[in-house]
Amino acid sequence: MKAFMDQDFLLETETAKELFHDHAAKMPIIDYHCHINPAQIALNHQFKNITEAWLGGDHYKWRMIRSNGVPESLITGKESSDYEKFEQFAKTLPRAIGNPLYHWTHLELQRYFGITKTLSEKTCKEIWEECNAKLAQEDFRVQGIIKRSNVKLVATTDDPGDSLEWHQKIAQNPCSCEVVPAWRPDKAMKIENDGFKDYVEHIAKLTNRTIKTCEEFFAALDERMEFFNQMGCKASDHGVDYAYCRIVDQGVLEQIFQKGLNNECLTEDEIEAYKSMILIHLAKGYAKYGWVMQMHYGAIRDPNTKMFKILGADTGFDCVDNRACARGISALMNALNEADALPKMIWYSLNPSDNAAIATAIGSFQGPEAQGKIQQGSAWWFNDTYQGMVDQMTSLANLSVLGNFVGMLTDSRSFLSYTRHEYFRRIMCNLIGNLVEKGMYPKDMEFLGQIVEDISFNNTNRYFNFNVK
Repeated sequence: MKAFMDQDFLLETETAKELFHDHAAKMPIIDYHCHINPAQIALNHQFKNITEAWLGGDHYKWRMIRSNGVPESLITGKESSDYEKFEQFAKTLPRAIGNPLYHWTHLELQRYFGITKTLSEKTCKEIWEECNAKLAQEDFRVQGIIKRSNVKLVATTDDPGDSLEWHQKIAQNPCSCEVVPAWRPDKAMKIENDGFKDYVEHIAKLTNRTIKTCEEFFAALDERMEFFNQMGCKASDHGVDYAYCRIVDQGVLEQIFQKGLNNECLTEDEIEAYKSMILIHLAKGYAKYGWVMQMHYGAIRDPNTKMFKILGADTGFDCVDNRACARGISALMNALNEADALPKMIWYSLNPSDNAAIATAIGSFQGPEAQGKIQQGSAWWFNDTYQGMVDQMTSLANLSVLGNFVGMLTDSRSFLSYTRHEYFRRIMCNLIGNLVEKGMYPKDMEFLGQIVEDISFNNTNRYFNFNVK
């Protein structure tokens, strides 16, 4: 029997072990999509305890603890102490057999805190004290954590209406890694929201423009895009409910926009048409600047309306949607391709049944601008499990070119989550190693080592034009 989480954790063959230890393990990290707060990097934030560092804002963990029947007051409630929240996490975790949170937690305990014992109700107090003692040290501030994680670049997630003041402060006082913004225009797209008019007015004020028409709004967004580009932005990110492409003429688009400004009721077709047309417009800008366009889709957001009213969005109540995607993905890329404005794109689906559809759709729109110009994104959110990563990479390998894959991202709000890259790399090396050991691929370790290093780091660096040294 293998020991739990030893140096060969998840590595089943000698080839896998060699690929990981000699190649993947040494590669630095580019976190090209995450939700960490740039202010905490600029201020070199020091966490007061492990609960703040681990559980604050982590809807993965909140969701798991709820599944153990724990009252909300002991999960997100202000009436409970940080230790009480940590204790509930420690009580729940041992029951989560097979959940990646069990692996991620213990990788983080080992790599950051040197703790090899497992977290449980019995070890809760001891681990709480050991972690907090480390977090109190000067080199365990945010910038220190980033440095010890060997992170070379972080791309945050930022609204077009953000000032990017924290990115400017980081640029003035550089830390061990580069920090760049990523463009997330979800608010500009959500014409159906009550706050859409206020958002348009915010963009108007920010750009010193009068915005009365859709054309004027798009022009203002173009101005903000230019600013983001000047600030080092290399990628956009879109969170859409499903994949769509509904083309309408300018007159119809303007009518829809005016209804949105006036907070009039919009049909589903009108909402879809507006979102399609703004996506197409923005994508032309991404192609102009050489940005990567990331498309995250397939979530049912906030189906639990009672808890949404209490806690708001991003608190652990979303679930997987199962709408068909293939036609929408293909139609959007075709519309952009017809206009000679198809940017580099990454498609992420929350539904793992979309793996084959994405892997084949991307093959229909590849181009010479980059190796793997159109990408299937890594296993996302509910899918970044052991099996989810294996399934995604297997599908990509079967139907596309695995060697051009841009690999892993954290998609996290935690500075302690960079071990997810290690987790991914171990799974990747094991997958490739198994193919070799079964005689399904030649054992050319020089070439295989290069492939592993490329997927771990090099492909991302080239694809996004980060030019990290």
